[in-house]
Amino acid sequence: MAFILGVTGGIGSGKSAATQWFESQGIQVVDADIVAREVVEKGQPALQKIQQTFGDWVLQPDGNLDRRALREYIFQNPEARQILEKITHPAIRQSIVQQLQNPKSPYVILVSPLLFETNQHELVNHTLLVDASEQTQIQRASQRDGQNQEQIQKIIAAQMPRERKRELANDIVFNDGLLEHLYQQLEPLHQSYLKRAN
Repeated sequence: MAFILGVTGGIGSGKSAATQWFESQGIQVVDADIVAREVVEKGQPALQKIQQTFGDWVLQPDGNLDRRALREYIFQNPEARQILEKITHPAIRQSIVQQLQNPKSPYVILVSPLLFETNQHELVNHTLLVDASEQTQIQRASQRDGQNQEQIQKIIAAQMPRERKRELANDIVFNDGLLEHLYQQLEPLHQSYLKRAN
């Protein structure tokens, strides 16, 4: 069984910058966000279940999921989120497990913003938190997503608190926004993960 590293961090913490660096070192990355999009693509069983559960309004005219409509609906109906997660989480988990079982590198990374929240941490041997100050998170996420500060603060508030993630993570890198600082912290960790993978 391959050594699996779980990478997580709040919105705008710089998870992508970290995982891109690992990829540049030849390490395979399984991205839970990408998997979450794949399992609700047209023709996927999870999308059919979502349509049956919520109604045809969840589909765009071309048959794809209307993410915005569903997101707004869930924002107004918190119990709908739990129903949706009961459909999507098992499908996401199944796809992640499949990909992790066929590693294409000495160790493999599962990157997920909800690693601890969704019990995906059970799928990994070791965890790495990419941490950033809330100010940095807000600044970075608003530049990237074009969302306003209030929306981003709501997302941060809905995620597990930074302190709790720091307690749960095996390793922590602090991302102050300078890539070279981030890479300097990642390099020794990468070497230690390679050793553990052997």
